[in-house]
Amino acid sequence: MMFVISNLLVAVAKILDIGLSLYMWVIIGRAVVSWVNADPYNPIVRFLYTATEPVLSAIRRRIPALYGGMDFSPVLVILAIVFIRAFVVQTLLQLAARLA
Repeated sequence: MMFVISNLLVAVAKILDIGLSLYMWVIIGRAVVSWVNADPYNPIVRFLYTATEPVLSAIRRRIPALYGGMDFSPVLVILAIVFIRAFVVQTLLQLAARLA
């Protein structure tokens, strides 16, 4: 019975890892779009803003813009994603290995 829980933990860890990786690329895409003069009515640009603005605006509310108004919220979100992938995902995988 423990192998079922172990396999469930592995599956959750892998899905979480893939989801976080994809979201990190969406954040990077949003940052690149913000550097160029992209058409705000383009469906891809609208998706990037819709998918990232809730997270980025929450970070911006808590951390004011520093150094001439530069927005470091994408960097902070990427660092948080890297931390979650290194800590939570790896912890789930190691826990699953111990249960197997």
